[in-house]
Amino acid sequence: MQRVVVTGYGLVTPLGSHVEKVWRLICAGESGIRRIKIQDNEIIPVHIAGECLDFSVTDYISQREANRMELFAQYAIAASIDAVRLSGLDFSVMDTDRCAVIIGSGVGGLNEFETQHSRLLTKGASRVSPFAIPKIMPNSAAGNVSIHFGLTGASYSVSSACATSSNAIIDAMRMIRLGEADVVLTGGSEAATTLLGVAGFSAMHALSMRSDDPTRASRPFDRDRDGFVLADGCGMLVLESYEHAVKRGADMLGEIIGYGLSSDGTHITQPDENGVGAMKAIKRSLEDASVNPSNIDYINAHATSTILGDITETRAIKLAFGDWAYKIPVSSTKSQIGHLLGGSGAVETIFCLLTIRDGVIPPTINLENPDPECDLDYTPLNARECKVKTVLSNSFGFGGHNASIVVAALR
Repeated sequence: MQRVVVTGYGLVTPLGSHVEKVWRLICAGESGIRRIKIQDNEIIPVHIAGECLDFSVTDYISQREANRMELFAQYAIAASIDAVRLSGLDFSVMDTDRCAVIIGSGVGGLNEFETQHSRLLTKGASRVSPFAIPKIMPNSAAGNVSIHFGLTGASYSVSSACATSSNAIIDAMRMIRLGEADVVLTGGSEAATTLLGVAGFSAMHALSMRSDDPTRASRPFDRDRDGFVLADGCGMLVLESYEHAVKRGADMLGEIIGYGLSSDGTHITQPDENGVGAMKAIKRSLEDASVNPSNIDYINAHATSTILGDITETRAIKLAFGDWAYKIPVSSTKSQIGHLLGGSGAVETIFCLLTIRDGVIPPTINLENPDPECDLDYTPLNARECKVKTVLSNSFGFGGHNASIVVAALR
């Protein structure tokens, strides 16, 4: 079975579009949550979000190309270009049949859907854009990335709500393990901070209502949390077989050594309150990685700042790790960038790799009054220096989808 290493990564987040800048701000405890900028936002009840306001697609592709893509696909192109550049891959001298693309999106082209639906109702069917469907479809990110680089291996999208990009990484890992690909560009992208996106999540009472206090709205594990903050962005990784990376002399940034999957099988939006479903994914990831619970040095939690979700994840960690749970530093970077839905797992996997590289555990900002039911070490307020070799990343999505990934320093 092939080992799976990471040789490149790229980010688009509310804190910026370049990995080193974003990581520096994460470690400094900065927040990317702001007053929302979308037009006509007076009709929605929530006015904060994590928008990628400094993103410029023309830093990567022409405006003409970009006009044929929805924003989430543009994010994926940009993050992929940065990831490939860092990896040093030259696809012109490679067997592109051995290069795959797996990019997920939980929602897809929501803004284009809204725009074209409005145009249909107000101007008629003849005014609907011929690019509407190619822009809306969730697989357009994977399709556009494979076209951009001329890759002819497998190319597809996965969608499992907030577990989406972790599932994409796991699929990519499986392909490489089985020898079906040498290189896979993988991750997830989302651009759901639209009127419908905000209104829909707000109608579910899932969003924080702290519109007057944006940077303090996302507060995982805090007793005053009142919901998550919707955010946009993308994380993309270059996964490669160890043998292929060694052969070309690549700089290996870390290794994906295990994964675990499960379903709650209980409710379409609420997690299993006992944390049993999430616990199964965590334990399966440790088993797949062949590591003991005591080998995990840090957990990047899914923790979105919802009342039930944060408690459930705490219970799941305790079930999976027993008493050792109290000795593992945990944090939620969603406290700083909000919840990127289908993009979250990939972004957080990149943060895990950077944690290992720099020996710095990112903080859970805004954790000022801990919830008594959330009693683990959540790295409150400030980053912490700590030697880290093996990390667990959790992603749990609507529908009861659970995915955990174990990331390690190169062995």
